[in-house]
This record gives sequence, C-alpha cells and structure tokens, in this order.
Amino acid sequence: MSLFAPLTLRGVALRNRIVVSPMCQYSSTDGLATDWHLVHLGQFASGGASMVLTEATAVTADGRISPQDLGIWDDAHVEMLARIGRFVKSQGAVFGMQLAHAGRKASTGRPWEDGGPVGVDAGGWTHLAAPSALPFAEKYQTPDALDTRGIARIVSAFREAAARALAAGMDVLELHAAHGYLLHQFLSPLSNVRTDRYGGSFENRIRLTLDVAAGVREVWPERLPLLTRLSVTDWRDDGWTVDESIALARRLGESGVDAIDCSSGGVVPHVQIPTGPGYHVGFAERIRRESGVRTAVVGFITGAAQADTIVRSGQADLVVMARELLRHPHWPLDAARELGQEVRWPPQYLRAKPR
Repeated sequence: MSLFAPLTLRGVALRNRIVVSPMCQYSSTDGLATDWHLVHLGQFASGGASMVLTEATAVTADGRISPQDLGIWDDAHVEMLARIGRFVKSQGAVFGMQLAHAGRKASTGRPWEDGGPVGVDAGGWTHLAAPSALPFAEKYQTPDALDTRGIARIVSAFREAAARALAAGMDVLELHAAHGYLLHQFLSPLSNVRTDRYGGSFENRIRLTLDVAAGVREVWPERLPLLTRLSVTDWRDDGWTVDESIALARRLGESGVDAIDCSSGGVVPHVQIPTGPGYHVGFAERIRRESGVRTAVVGFITGAAQADTIVRSGQADLVVMARELLRHPHWPLDAARELGQEVRWPPQYLRAKPR
C-alpha cells in the first residue's frame, strides 16, 4: 500500500490516494458553477489527482457561507456541474461533491473583501439556522434555533441535494460535518445547548448527522461511496472530542459512510490550534484503528515522502490536499517521479515529462 496504489471504494476505483480537498472559490452567482470552476477543478484532474471534490456546496440558499458560494438546491445547478464532471472524468479522476450547510456561519463576505458578516445590501440574508440561538462571534447575527420541522427540512434538503448531485454525474459525496458549520454545530456542546432530542447527550447531538447520512443513503446508490468530514476535535476540553469522533465514526460506518475525512476546529473563534505538518494524522490513525472505518486526512501535507508515509504506515487511506495543490496543481505528477512511480501524463504535456 502506497500513495500511488489504487483503491476501490464500493464500485468506484481510484487511481491513487490523492484527493483534492473542497476549497471555497466564492465565484458563483445564485449558486451556479462557472467557467472558473471548470478550469479550477479540471486542472487537478489533468494533474493526476484521483478524486476531485467541489467546494462546500450549499444544500439551501441560506446555507451558503457567502452569497458567492456554489449551490445544489436547484435543478438549474446541475447542467454546468455535469459539464465539469465530464472533463474531470475524461482525465481519469473521480468527481465528487461536498454537501454543506453553513448554519450560524452563513451570510459572510469573501475573504479578500474582509470576510465578516454581510447584510442584505451586500447580498446576505437575515435569518440563519442553528441548533441554538448563539452567534458564532461578536458582530455575527444571532441565529434562529431550528425547531423539529426546520430540522426535518434540513434532512430533506441534503437528500434532495444528493439526488441532484447524482443527476450531475457525481461519483462520490462528502457530508460536511466540520469547521463549525451546521452539522458540526449540532455535534458540539459549545454551539448546541438544546434540551430536546437533538441536544444534551452524545446520542442526541449526533442525531442530525446520522439522520442526514441515512437520508442521503436513501437516494445515493449503493455502488457509490459516501464520505463525512469531521472536525475531530474542537481543541477545548468542554467541546467535541476525539473519543466522540471515534464513536460517531463507528455509527456513521453502520449508516453507510465509507470514510471519515479528518480535520479539526472551527466551531468557536479564538481557539489555540497547534498546527504543523500533518497535524491531523494522529487523529486519522486513531479513528481508522478504533472505529474500523477508512480515513482521509488533511492539514499541511505538502511533500511526496510525507504523503506516502501516511498511507504506507496505515495512518490513513487517503491524503487530502488543498493549498499545496493551489500552488502546484500538477503536484501528483512530480510526486510520482520523486517516489519512482510511473503514472499517466496528459498526452498534451508529454513533451515536458522528465526523462
């Protein structure tokens, strides 16, 4: 087993273990994909990655992180996504989508335009959904605590989004239950202070995430894999913990989730996170070993030997990369050369292949 060993998830074959992490582009109007997304995602497929995931794609209009986020709440979103998928697949990669709802972190600006909360005058909206009426931070809107009917609508929105993703030709889905967005908000006691069946105990706090996974599996074919991204820890003793992530991973595996994509943090601001190269790898290894569910891992993974060691040592099944691929979209081709592996180059680029 190595970075360039193939892997089959259900009925989907991956040519290697390199996954393109969801990376928000803030480049949509009304949730529609554009030529920017075609070029942005397409370059990673031609660059040799095995799985290309869209950015966090909103299942409802008010679930977008920003007014410029990609969406999958309307049938009109399908056509351009399908076009992108055809190109990604033509290059030998698997095309997938991360389904998301931003919850109380919705209606914010683009990072290069301050990134804070935005109002209606800047394309934002006034009602945010959350488990509890607690704002994310100072100057953020106080969200509306979802009632049980609202929670049911969220589950339905994820299910309907999965059906549209299938119509767009997606090969894999990932549920976003990390980084302080809605599903994570329900998981963490730092953002969920409910006293009903969706709050309080561990069993209650995981209920929505399990309901969403089950709802998506109702429409997502058995042959296609389903992943879930977790913030494995909130980095606070009174928050969501690694042990809880392991327990949830077991339950998600029973619900038809095939791999846990391991990240961390994001549910509350001003938390000290000890970042460094591969700083989530230990979490991914524990979840893989103790839950029996495959793992993927993201976080400051930049080197070929580093990525290869993660897979060879059994710490994770998939290496998920973001910033390094933005800097170097054809990183997998160079990594293969460094590791002495022969991989397919696009014929258009063969003249540049080192000999």
